[in-house]
Amino acid sequence: MTHTPLPPLRTTVRGTGPGLLLAHGAGGSVAAHFAALIPALAEQHTVVAPDYPAAAGPLTLDGLADALVAAATGAGVETFTLVGYSLGTLVSVRAAARHPERVRGLVLTAGMARPDNGMLASLELWRTLLGAGDRKAFARFSALSSFSTDFFNALPQEQVPALLHLLASAVPEGTADQAGLVATADTTADLPGIAVPTLVVATTRDNLVSPANSRLLADRIPGAEYAEIAAGHAVMVERQEEWQKLLLEFLARHGL
Repeated sequence: MTHTPLPPLRTTVRGTGPGLLLAHGAGGSVAAHFAALIPALAEQHTVVAPDYPAAAGPLTLDGLADALVAAATGAGVETFTLVGYSLGTLVSVRAAARHPERVRGLVLTAGMARPDNGMLASLELWRTLLGAGDRKAFARFSALSSFSTDFFNALPQEQVPALLHLLASAVPEGTADQAGLVATADTTADLPGIAVPTLVVATTRDNLVSPANSRLLADRIPGAEYAEIAAGHAVMVERQEEWQKLLLEFLARHGL
């Protein structure tokens, strides 16, 4: 399938050492999804952290995967481990399938091979609310779906309005296009051909992406390792240190 190449992605590069290429989730950014991880990752790695385009029109999985790889090679990082979160897991798997000579490993967190019925319903609601310009309602839905029920209910009630305001004001341009990409993406056929060390991390209290999707990834990717974190979709908020530990141990164990 042909696609129009995306323009170069806005990219941050930190550290020195073996390459790590970060692939963030839909409706987020490198800062939102990986900021807490990057300092630890950059201690022994060259971390390449691109943001998805703000307004590139309809996205294709092939196009976004190629653009991420181009961000790494453009930074002088010829081979790398891909660290994908949510939508980033789809991008990472497709990048590994399209560029096997460059991808040395995969870490796939809170991901999927294709959206299930629950995810499709959520994505349609995302796009409807964003299309109507109702960011307040979008923020409420985002809070309910991004955080585990226990985490959200444990917040002091007086802090919730500020959190919802932050969620409403932090929606990046391009979120609707990214949601549309997730709704149509399918990497199921790519999984059996993955031939690099892979860690799949399931977020077991996820209200947005069922952890069953992570189990499918681990089952279909030959030799994949599987781990669980008792967190909602926003694992970087709820269990950042546990996530970081799993990732660093995997990289060290495989010399990545």
